[in-house]
Amino acid sequence: MISLFDLFKIGIGPSSSHTVGPMRAAHRFAEELPPNSPVSRLVITLYGSLALTADGHGTSRAVLLGLTGETPETVDPHAAQQIIKTVTKKNQLTLPHHSIAFNLETDLILDTSVTPPVHPNTLQFEALDSNNNSLFKQRYCSVGGGFITPEETAQTTSYTLPDGPFEFQSSQELLHHVRENNMTIAEIVMANECALRSRQEVETYLDHIDHVMMSCVEDGLHHTAPLPGRLNVKRRAAELYHKLEKDRGNNQPSPHRVMSWISLFAMAVNEENAAGGRVVTAPTNGAAGVIPAVLRYLHDFCPENSRDTRRTFLLTAAAIGGLFKLNASISGAEVGCQGEVGVASSMAAGGLTAALGGEAVHIENAAEIAMEHHLGMTCDPIAGLVQIPCIERNAFGAVKAVNATSLAMHGNGTHYVSLDHVIRTMAETGRDMNHRYKETSLGGLAVNVPEC
Repeated sequence: MISLFDLFKIGIGPSSSHTVGPMRAAHRFAEELPPNSPVSRLVITLYGSLALTADGHGTSRAVLLGLTGETPETVDPHAAQQIIKTVTKKNQLTLPHHSIAFNLETDLILDTSVTPPVHPNTLQFEALDSNNNSLFKQRYCSVGGGFITPEETAQTTSYTLPDGPFEFQSSQELLHHVRENNMTIAEIVMANECALRSRQEVETYLDHIDHVMMSCVEDGLHHTAPLPGRLNVKRRAAELYHKLEKDRGNNQPSPHRVMSWISLFAMAVNEENAAGGRVVTAPTNGAAGVIPAVLRYLHDFCPENSRDTRRTFLLTAAAIGGLFKLNASISGAEVGCQGEVGVASSMAAGGLTAALGGEAVHIENAAEIAMEHHLGMTCDPIAGLVQIPCIERNAFGAVKAVNATSLAMHGNGTHYVSLDHVIRTMAETGRDMNHRYKETSLGGLAVNVPEC
Protein backbone atom coordinates (compact mmCIF):
# COMPACT_ATOMS: atom_id res chain seq x y z
CA MET A 1 0.00 0.00 0.00
CA ILE A 2 1.00 3.64 -0.34
CA SER A 3 1.84 5.43 2.88
CA LEU A 4 -0.42 8.19 4.16
CA PHE A 5 2.77 10.27 4.47
CA ASP A 6 2.91 10.19 0.66
CA LEU A 7 -0.79 10.60 -0.04
CA PHE A 8 -1.27 13.54 2.34
CA LYS A 9 1.55 15.93 1.53
CA ILE A 10 1.69 19.55 2.62
CA GLY A 11 2.38 21.98 -0.19
CA ILE A 12 1.19 25.14 -1.90
CA GLY A 13 -1.37 25.73 -4.61
CA PRO A 14 -2.65 25.66 -7.17
CA SER A 15 -1.81 22.15 -8.44
CA SER A 16 -0.13 19.06 -7.04
CA SER A 17 0.90 17.65 -10.42
CA HIS A 18 1.70 21.04 -12.00
CA THR A 19 3.06 22.94 -8.98
CA VAL A 20 4.09 20.59 -6.17
CA GLY A 21 5.51 17.85 -8.43
CA PRO A 22 7.58 20.18 -10.66
CA MET A 23 8.91 22.01 -7.60
CA ARG A 24 10.06 18.72 -6.11
CA ALA A 25 11.58 17.66 -9.44
CA ALA A 26 13.47 20.96 -9.75
CA HIS A 27 14.70 20.70 -6.17
CA ARG A 28 15.90 17.13 -6.75
CA PHE A 29 17.72 18.09 -9.95
CA ALA A 30 19.47 21.02 -8.26
CA GLU A 31 20.54 18.80 -5.36
CA GLU A 32 21.89 16.11 -7.71
CA LEU A 33 23.85 18.59 -9.82
CA PRO A 34 27.56 17.95 -9.08
CA PRO A 35 28.87 20.81 -6.89
CA ASN A 36 32.08 21.33 -8.88
CA SER A 37 30.61 21.08 -12.37
CA PRO A 38 31.23 24.16 -14.58
CA VAL A 39 27.57 25.03 -15.03
CA SER A 40 27.02 28.19 -17.03
CA ARG A 41 23.42 27.81 -18.18
CA LEU A 42 20.35 25.81 -17.24
CA VAL A 43 17.53 25.03 -19.69
CA ILE A 44 14.17 23.75 -18.47
CA THR A 45 11.63 22.31 -20.91
CA LEU A 46 8.00 21.64 -19.99
CA TYR A 47 6.07 19.22 -22.18
CA GLY A 48 2.45 18.20 -22.65
CA SER A 49 -0.07 19.26 -20.05
CA LEU A 50 2.63 21.07 -18.06
CA ALA A 51 3.42 23.31 -21.04
CA LEU A 52 -0.21 23.91 -22.00
CA THR A 53 -1.24 25.18 -18.55
CA ALA A 54 2.12 26.42 -17.22
CA ASP A 55 1.00 29.94 -16.38
CA GLY A 56 -2.40 29.09 -14.94
CA HIS A 57 -1.08 26.22 -12.84
CA GLY A 58 2.01 28.09 -11.63
CA THR A 59 4.44 25.52 -13.07
CA SER A 60 7.08 28.02 -14.19
CA ARG A 61 7.02 29.65 -10.77
CA ALA A 62 7.23 26.28 -9.03
CA VAL A 63 10.25 25.17 -11.04
CA LEU A 64 12.18 28.34 -10.19
CA LEU A 65 11.36 27.95 -6.50
CA GLY A 66 12.53 24.34 -6.52
CA LEU A 67 15.80 25.22 -8.23
CA THR A 68 16.54 27.89 -5.61
CA GLY A 69 16.23 25.27 -2.87
CA GLU A 70 12.59 25.66 -1.82
CA THR A 71 10.33 22.67 -1.19
CA PRO A 72 6.52 22.51 -1.24
CA GLU A 73 6.43 21.50 2.42
CA THR A 74 8.50 24.40 3.73
CA VAL A 75 8.24 27.29 1.25
CA ASP A 76 6.55 30.41 2.60
CA PRO A 77 3.71 31.19 0.16
CA HIS A 78 4.01 34.88 0.98
CA ALA A 79 7.77 34.97 0.33
CA ALA A 80 7.58 32.87 -2.85
CA GLN A 81 6.53 35.76 -5.07
CA GLN A 82 9.48 37.86 -3.95
CA ILE A 83 11.88 35.02 -4.81
CA ILE A 84 10.44 34.88 -8.33
CA LYS A 85 10.66 38.66 -8.71
CA THR A 86 14.31 38.59 -7.70
CA VAL A 87 15.13 35.89 -10.26
CA THR A 88 13.34 37.64 -13.12
CA LYS A 89 14.59 41.12 -12.23
CA LYS A 90 18.26 40.16 -11.88
CA ASN A 91 18.18 37.44 -14.56
CA GLN A 92 20.12 35.33 -12.13
CA LEU A 93 19.35 31.96 -10.58
CA THR A 94 20.96 30.89 -7.33
CA LEU A 95 21.16 27.09 -7.11
CA PRO A 96 22.31 25.25 -3.97
CA HIS A 97 25.90 25.02 -5.31
CA HIS A 98 25.92 27.43 -8.26
CA SER A 99 24.86 30.93 -9.24
CA ILE A 100 24.18 31.34 -12.96
CA ALA A 101 22.63 33.76 -15.42
CA PHE A 102 19.04 32.86 -16.21
CA ASN A 103 16.65 34.35 -18.74
CA LEU A 104 13.06 33.24 -18.22
CA GLU A 105 12.20 33.95 -21.85
CA THR A 106 14.89 31.72 -23.36
CA ASP A 107 15.82 29.26 -20.62
CA LEU A 108 12.35 28.00 -19.73
CA ILE A 109 10.74 26.42 -22.79
CA LEU A 110 7.06 25.50 -23.11
CA ASP A 111 7.03 22.75 -25.73
CA THR A 112 3.41 22.09 -26.67
CA SER A 113 4.24 20.37 -29.96
CA VAL A 114 5.93 17.25 -28.56
CA THR A 115 3.81 14.50 -27.00
CA PRO A 116 5.78 13.00 -24.09
CA PRO A 117 6.28 9.26 -24.62
CA VAL A 118 5.57 8.11 -21.06
CA HIS A 119 3.40 10.61 -19.19
CA PRO A 120 1.65 13.86 -20.20
CA ASN A 121 3.25 15.71 -17.27
CA THR A 122 6.92 15.56 -18.27
CA LEU A 123 9.68 18.10 -17.68
CA GLN A 124 13.37 18.15 -18.54
CA PHE A 125 16.32 19.89 -16.89
CA GLU A 126 19.66 20.28 -18.67
CA ALA A 127 22.81 21.92 -17.31
CA LEU A 128 25.20 23.35 -19.91
CA ASP A 129 28.74 24.73 -19.75
CA SER A 130 29.92 28.01 -21.31
CA ASN A 131 30.22 26.30 -24.71
CA ASN A 132 26.68 24.92 -24.48
CA ASN A 133 27.94 21.37 -23.94
CA SER A 134 25.55 19.25 -21.92
CA LEU A 135 26.86 18.45 -18.45
CA PHE A 136 23.89 16.84 -16.76
CA LYS A 137 20.35 16.12 -17.95
CA GLN A 138 17.33 14.56 -16.29
CA ARG A 139 13.69 14.11 -17.26
CA TYR A 140 10.96 13.66 -14.67
CA CYS A 141 7.28 12.75 -14.79
CA SER A 142 4.88 14.40 -12.36
CA VAL A 143 2.42 11.55 -12.01
CA GLY A 144 -0.24 13.15 -9.78
CA GLY A 145 -0.63 14.11 -6.15
CA GLY A 146 2.88 15.59 -6.03
CA PHE A 147 4.50 12.23 -6.84
CA ILE A 148 7.47 12.46 -9.21
CA THR A 149 9.65 9.81 -10.83
CA PRO A 150 12.45 9.83 -13.41
CA GLU A 151 10.96 9.26 -16.85
CA GLU A 152 12.87 6.01 -17.39
CA THR A 153 11.21 4.42 -14.35
CA ALA A 154 7.78 6.05 -14.59
CA GLN A 155 6.11 2.97 -16.06
CA THR A 156 7.77 0.45 -13.77
CA THR A 157 7.93 2.23 -10.40
CA SER A 158 5.87 0.48 -7.72
CA TYR A 159 4.67 2.24 -4.60
CA THR A 160 5.05 -0.06 -1.63
CA LEU A 161 5.25 0.12 2.11
CA PRO A 162 8.24 -2.11 2.95
CA ASP A 163 7.70 -4.92 5.44
CA GLY A 164 4.06 -4.06 6.07
CA PRO A 165 2.32 -6.85 7.96
CA PHE A 166 -0.88 -6.48 5.91
CA GLU A 167 -0.13 -6.13 2.22
CA PHE A 168 -3.08 -5.33 -0.03
CA GLN A 169 -3.48 -4.07 -3.57
CA SER A 170 -7.25 -4.39 -3.85
CA SER A 171 -10.27 -3.71 -1.68
CA GLN A 172 -10.96 -7.45 -1.72
CA GLU A 173 -7.56 -8.12 -0.13
CA LEU A 174 -8.11 -5.30 2.35
CA LEU A 175 -11.50 -6.68 3.43
CA HIS A 176 -9.92 -10.13 3.76
CA HIS A 177 -7.40 -8.75 6.27
CA VAL A 178 -10.22 -7.08 8.19
CA ARG A 179 -12.19 -10.32 8.46
CA GLU A 180 -9.25 -12.62 9.19
CA ASN A 181 -7.71 -10.41 11.87
CA ASN A 182 -10.85 -8.88 13.36
CA MET A 183 -9.44 -5.39 12.75
CA THR A 184 -10.79 -2.19 11.23
CA ILE A 185 -9.42 -0.69 8.03
CA ALA A 186 -7.89 2.13 10.08
CA GLU A 187 -6.14 -0.41 12.32
CA ILE A 188 -4.78 -2.25 9.26
CA VAL A 189 -3.33 0.99 7.87
CA MET A 190 -1.91 2.01 11.26
CA ALA A 191 -0.17 -1.37 11.61
CA ASN A 192 1.43 -0.97 8.19
CA GLU A 193 2.54 2.59 8.93
CA CYS A 194 4.05 1.49 12.25
CA ALA A 195 6.26 -0.96 10.35
CA LEU A 196 8.18 2.12 9.17
CA ARG A 197 7.91 4.55 12.08
CA SER A 198 6.64 4.80 15.62
CA ARG A 199 2.94 5.04 16.41
CA GLN A 200 3.55 8.40 18.03
CA GLU A 201 5.10 9.73 14.82
CA VAL A 202 2.13 8.49 12.78
CA GLU A 203 -0.39 10.00 15.19
CA THR A 204 1.51 13.29 15.31
CA TYR A 205 1.47 13.47 11.51
CA LEU A 206 -2.26 12.68 11.38
CA ASP A 207 -2.96 15.47 13.86
CA HIS A 208 -0.73 17.83 11.89
CA ILE A 209 -2.57 17.07 8.65
CA ASP A 210 -5.88 17.65 10.43
CA HIS A 211 -4.56 20.97 11.78
CA VAL A 212 -3.29 22.19 8.39
CA MET A 213 -6.57 21.26 6.72
CA MET A 214 -8.66 23.09 9.32
CA SER A 215 -6.33 26.11 9.21
CA CYS A 216 -6.79 26.25 5.45
CA VAL A 217 -10.57 26.20 5.89
CA GLU A 218 -10.34 29.08 8.38
CA ASP A 219 -8.08 31.12 6.10
CA GLY A 220 -10.46 30.62 3.21
CA LEU A 221 -13.44 31.74 5.29
CA HIS A 222 -11.88 35.14 5.90
CA HIS A 223 -9.75 36.06 2.88
CA THR A 224 -11.48 38.29 0.33
CA ALA A 225 -8.84 39.34 -2.23
CA PRO A 226 -9.67 38.34 -5.83
CA LEU A 227 -7.97 35.20 -7.09
CA PRO A 228 -4.87 35.64 -9.28
CA GLY A 229 -5.05 35.22 -13.02
CA ARG A 230 -6.68 36.89 -15.98
CA LEU A 231 -10.20 35.70 -15.10
CA ASN A 232 -10.29 38.00 -12.05
CA VAL A 233 -12.46 35.50 -10.18
CA LYS A 234 -14.01 36.89 -7.01
CA ARG A 235 -13.77 34.82 -3.86
CA ARG A 236 -17.16 33.67 -2.59
CA ALA A 237 -16.43 31.76 0.60
CA ALA A 238 -16.13 34.74 2.95
CA GLU A 239 -19.44 36.23 1.83
CA LEU A 240 -21.23 32.88 2.05
CA TYR A 241 -19.73 32.35 5.50
CA HIS A 242 -21.15 35.64 6.78
CA LYS A 243 -24.58 34.77 5.38
CA LEU A 244 -24.59 31.34 7.03
CA GLU A 245 -23.37 32.76 10.33
CA LYS A 246 -26.16 35.34 10.25
CA ASP A 247 -28.67 32.53 9.61
CA ARG A 248 -27.53 30.52 12.64
CA GLY A 249 -30.11 32.17 14.88
CA ASN A 250 -32.98 31.39 12.53
CA ASN A 251 -35.54 29.27 14.38
CA GLN A 252 -36.67 27.75 11.09
CA PRO A 253 -33.46 27.07 9.16
CA SER A 254 -33.56 25.60 5.66
CA PRO A 255 -33.44 21.79 5.79
CA HIS A 256 -30.54 21.80 3.34
CA ARG A 257 -28.47 24.36 5.26
CA VAL A 258 -25.87 21.74 6.25
CA MET A 259 -25.17 21.20 2.54
CA SER A 260 -24.34 24.89 2.26
CA TRP A 261 -21.84 24.57 5.11
CA ILE A 262 -20.17 21.56 3.50
CA SER A 263 -19.95 23.39 0.17
CA LEU A 264 -18.58 26.45 1.94
CA PHE A 265 -15.78 24.50 3.63
CA ALA A 266 -14.70 22.94 0.33
CA MET A 267 -14.79 26.24 -1.56
CA ALA A 268 -12.83 27.99 1.17
CA VAL A 269 -9.98 25.51 0.81
CA ASN A 270 -9.91 25.59 -2.97
CA GLU A 271 -9.97 29.35 -3.10
CA GLU A 272 -6.87 29.24 -0.89
CA ASN A 273 -5.37 26.68 -3.25
CA ALA A 274 -6.13 28.84 -6.28
CA ALA A 275 -4.38 31.74 -4.56
CA GLY A 276 -1.23 29.67 -4.02
CA GLY A 277 -1.84 29.17 -0.30
CA ARG A 278 -0.84 26.31 2.00
CA VAL A 279 -2.92 23.19 1.41
CA VAL A 280 -2.73 19.43 1.84
CA THR A 281 -2.71 17.30 -1.30
CA ALA A 282 -5.69 15.10 -0.57
CA PRO A 283 -4.93 13.34 -2.82
CA THR A 284 -4.24 16.32 -5.15
CA ASN A 285 -4.34 20.09 -4.91
CA GLY A 286 -7.13 20.41 -7.46
CA ALA A 287 -9.25 18.24 -5.14
CA ALA A 288 -7.78 19.56 -1.89
CA GLY A 289 -11.10 20.89 -0.57
CA VAL A 290 -13.14 17.69 -0.48
CA ILE A 291 -11.58 15.84 2.46
CA PRO A 292 -11.12 18.95 4.66
CA ALA A 293 -14.77 19.90 4.01
CA VAL A 294 -16.07 16.49 5.08
CA LEU A 295 -13.64 16.41 8.01
CA ARG A 296 -14.90 19.84 9.10
CA TYR A 297 -18.48 18.55 8.74
CA LEU A 298 -17.54 15.73 11.13
CA HIS A 299 -16.01 18.27 13.50
CA ASP A 300 -18.88 20.76 13.51
CA PHE A 301 -22.01 18.68 12.96
CA CYS A 302 -21.44 15.10 14.12
CA PRO A 303 -21.54 13.99 17.77
CA GLU A 304 -19.06 11.22 16.93
CA ASN A 305 -16.33 13.83 16.44
CA SER A 306 -13.14 13.35 18.47
CA ARG A 307 -9.42 13.29 17.88
CA ASP A 308 -9.58 9.52 17.52
CA THR A 309 -12.43 9.55 14.99
CA ARG A 310 -10.61 12.18 12.91
CA ARG A 311 -7.53 9.95 12.91
CA THR A 312 -9.73 7.02 11.89
CA PHE A 313 -11.13 9.15 9.08
CA LEU A 314 -7.69 9.98 7.67
CA LEU A 315 -6.27 6.46 8.06
CA THR A 316 -9.26 4.97 6.25
CA ALA A 317 -9.20 7.62 3.53
CA ALA A 318 -5.51 6.85 2.95
CA ALA A 319 -6.27 3.17 2.36
CA ILE A 320 -8.83 4.06 -0.32
CA GLY A 321 -6.65 6.71 -1.96
CA GLY A 322 -3.78 4.25 -2.11
CA LEU A 323 -5.92 1.73 -4.00
CA PHE A 324 -6.73 4.32 -6.66
CA LYS A 325 -3.10 5.36 -6.93
CA LEU A 326 -1.90 1.76 -7.26
CA ASN A 327 -4.55 0.53 -9.69
CA ALA A 328 -5.60 3.60 -11.67
CA SER A 329 -4.41 7.19 -11.29
CA ILE A 330 -4.90 10.38 -9.29
CA SER A 331 -3.61 12.57 -12.13
CA GLY A 332 -6.05 14.81 -13.98
CA ALA A 333 -3.63 14.81 -16.91
CA GLU A 334 -3.95 11.02 -17.11
CA VAL A 335 -7.60 10.30 -16.33
CA GLY A 336 -9.41 13.63 -16.01
CA CYS A 337 -11.02 15.07 -12.90
CA GLN A 338 -12.53 11.71 -11.96
CA GLY A 339 -9.00 10.92 -10.76
CA GLU A 340 -8.87 14.04 -8.59
CA VAL A 341 -12.25 15.15 -7.22
CA GLY A 342 -13.69 11.67 -7.80
CA VAL A 343 -10.94 9.97 -5.81
CA ALA A 344 -11.09 12.62 -3.09
CA SER A 345 -14.85 12.11 -2.77
CA SER A 346 -14.36 8.35 -2.54
CA MET A 347 -11.68 8.78 0.13
CA ALA A 348 -13.85 11.20 2.10
CA ALA A 349 -16.88 8.92 1.91
CA GLY A 350 -14.91 5.98 3.24
CA GLY A 351 -13.28 8.09 5.93
CA LEU A 352 -16.53 9.58 7.16
CA THR A 353 -18.24 6.18 7.21
CA ALA A 354 -15.43 4.83 9.37
CA ALA A 355 -15.55 7.83 11.69
CA LEU A 356 -19.30 7.38 12.17
CA GLY A 357 -18.85 3.74 13.17
CA GLY A 358 -19.56 2.02 9.86
CA GLU A 359 -18.22 -1.46 9.31
CA ALA A 360 -15.64 -2.26 6.63
CA VAL A 361 -18.30 -3.38 4.15
CA HIS A 362 -20.11 -0.06 4.57
CA ILE A 363 -16.84 1.83 4.11
CA GLU A 364 -16.06 -0.02 0.89
CA ASN A 365 -19.62 0.57 -0.31
CA ALA A 366 -19.52 4.31 0.46
CA ALA A 367 -16.20 4.69 -1.34
CA GLU A 368 -17.59 2.86 -4.36
CA ILE A 369 -20.78 4.93 -4.48
CA ALA A 370 -18.87 8.21 -4.38
CA MET A 371 -16.58 7.27 -7.27
CA GLU A 372 -19.28 5.62 -9.35
CA HIS A 373 -21.00 8.96 -9.74
CA HIS A 374 -17.84 10.79 -10.75
CA LEU A 375 -16.96 8.39 -13.58
CA GLY A 376 -16.12 10.19 -16.80
CA MET A 377 -15.61 13.61 -15.18
CA THR A 378 -13.33 15.69 -17.39
CA CYS A 379 -10.61 18.16 -16.40
CA ASP A 380 -11.15 21.34 -18.44
CA PRO A 381 -10.03 24.36 -16.38
CA ILE A 382 -10.82 27.68 -18.00
CA ALA A 383 -7.64 29.64 -18.88
CA GLY A 384 -5.60 26.83 -17.32
CA LEU A 385 -6.44 28.17 -13.86
CA VAL A 386 -7.47 25.87 -11.01
CA GLN A 387 -10.58 28.00 -10.43
CA ILE A 388 -13.49 27.34 -12.79
CA PRO A 389 -14.97 24.73 -12.51
CA CYS A 390 -12.52 23.36 -9.95
CA ILE A 391 -13.62 25.31 -6.87
CA GLU A 392 -17.33 24.50 -7.13
CA ARG A 393 -16.50 20.96 -8.23
CA ASN A 394 -14.86 20.36 -4.83
CA ALA A 395 -18.07 21.46 -3.14
CA PHE A 396 -20.08 18.90 -5.09
CA GLY A 397 -17.49 16.22 -4.41
CA ALA A 398 -17.79 16.86 -0.68
CA VAL A 399 -21.58 16.77 -0.70
CA LYS A 400 -21.53 13.55 -2.74
CA ALA A 401 -19.19 12.00 -0.18
CA VAL A 402 -21.60 12.70 2.68
CA ASN A 403 -24.50 11.42 0.60
CA ALA A 404 -22.55 8.25 -0.25
CA THR A 405 -21.90 7.68 3.47
CA SER A 406 -25.60 8.07 4.24
CA LEU A 407 -26.66 5.64 1.52
CA ALA A 408 -24.06 3.05 2.51
CA MET A 409 -24.81 3.18 6.23
CA HIS A 410 -28.52 2.76 5.61
CA GLY A 411 -27.76 -0.45 3.73
CA ASN A 412 -26.43 -3.82 4.88
CA GLY A 413 -23.15 -3.61 2.98
CA THR A 414 -24.16 -5.80 0.04
CA HIS A 415 -24.01 -4.22 -3.43
CA TYR A 416 -23.51 -5.23 -7.05
CA VAL A 417 -20.56 -2.97 -7.92
CA SER A 418 -17.43 -3.35 -5.81
CA LEU A 419 -14.80 -0.68 -5.19
CA ASP A 420 -12.36 -2.76 -7.25
CA HIS A 421 -14.84 -2.75 -10.15
CA VAL A 422 -15.21 1.00 -10.07
CA ILE A 423 -11.44 1.60 -9.79
CA ARG A 424 -10.85 -0.56 -12.85
CA THR A 425 -13.64 1.23 -14.70
CA MET A 426 -12.20 4.62 -13.79
CA ALA A 427 -8.81 3.61 -15.17
CA GLU A 428 -10.34 2.35 -18.43
CA THR A 429 -12.49 5.47 -18.78
CA GLY A 430 -9.41 7.65 -18.29
CA ARG A 431 -7.50 5.80 -20.99
CA ASP A 432 -10.42 6.23 -23.40
CA MET A 433 -10.88 9.94 -22.62
CA ASN A 434 -9.70 12.35 -25.31
CA HIS A 435 -6.56 14.23 -24.29
CA ARG A 436 -8.36 17.57 -24.72
CA TYR A 437 -10.32 16.80 -21.55
CA LYS A 438 -7.30 15.85 -19.43
CA GLU A 439 -5.90 19.05 -17.90
CA THR A 440 -4.86 20.66 -21.18
CA SER A 441 -7.52 23.42 -21.35
CA LEU A 442 -8.06 22.42 -24.99
CA GLY A 443 -11.66 21.21 -24.64
CA GLY A 444 -14.90 21.51 -22.72
CA LEU A 445 -15.52 24.62 -20.65
CA ALA A 446 -12.02 25.83 -21.36
CA VAL A 447 -12.90 26.53 -25.01
CA ASN A 448 -16.66 27.12 -24.81
CA VAL A 449 -16.61 29.84 -22.14
CA PRO A 450 -15.09 33.19 -23.20
CA GLU A 451 -12.26 34.44 -21.00
CA CYS A 452 -13.67 37.79 -19.99
